[in-house]
Amino acid sequence: MKRAGLLALLAPALIGAVNPLLVPDVSQRDIQIVYSFTGVELLLFGAIVYPGGRAPERQADIAVVVKGPVEPIVLREKQKVAGIWVNADSARFRSAPAFYAVASSRPLDQLVDERTSAIYELGIRNLQLSPADADTPDKANRFKNGLVDVRERSGLYAEQPGAVRIADGVLYRARIRIPARVPVGTYTAETFLIQDGRVIAAAVKDIQIRKSGFEQYVARAAEDHGFIYGILAVALSVGLGWAAGALFRRF
Repeated sequence: MKRAGLLALLAPALIGAVNPLLVPDVSQRDIQIVYSFTGVELLLFGAIVYPGGRAPERQADIAVVVKGPVEPIVLREKQKVAGIWVNADSARFRSAPAFYAVASSRPLDQLVDERTSAIYELGIRNLQLSPADADTPDKANRFKNGLVDVRERSGLYAEQPGAVRIADGVLYRARIRIPARVPVGTYTAETFLIQDGRVIAAAVKDIQIRKSGFEQYVARAAEDHGFIYGILAVALSVGLGWAAGALFRRF
């Protein structure tokens, strides 16, 4: 009875709907990091629900974005002075995602214009990092490009054009690799339905990445008892160094 009542309430909205709806999901919403964690491949999939239940003759496109956690970051630029590398300049950004990956059914520049890409942050170069103390736009862009380059090379930022497969115009799927170096926190999986250069539907799912087992215990100990954790870490390092030295002298 409850389900029938809910459908009755939604029926007028569905009948009057002009734009399609997205029904997304992900293969894992809770990813646990343990000692043997080497990364995970997320499957993002779902359906496009068109008004009247019939897909249009011309197929729309899909872009999926996985990103997070968003946090402030300070970047430092190193320069070689008298043969020594030193920090020469720095810039602070208010909201840089630690991980960002986008997969699309076609290259993004074929789907949306620059304005739409900037609004929805579609593409690595369109991330809105919000510089906090850059003196000039040139400086902000220089540091932003440096951050993007470092994270692209480490697998934390990625673009996958053509990686979204759409079947029969209504079912879609894509795979995005989450590397082992990602930090814990809340991530989002956003799905965008794009047609004629416009985003006509969007949906989001949350993903939690957290430490489990011994890794979780160590992380919690470091957070809750930082001083004791620091002393034990130093003592362990000294003990291992002494043991290694004694073993070396013996052989």
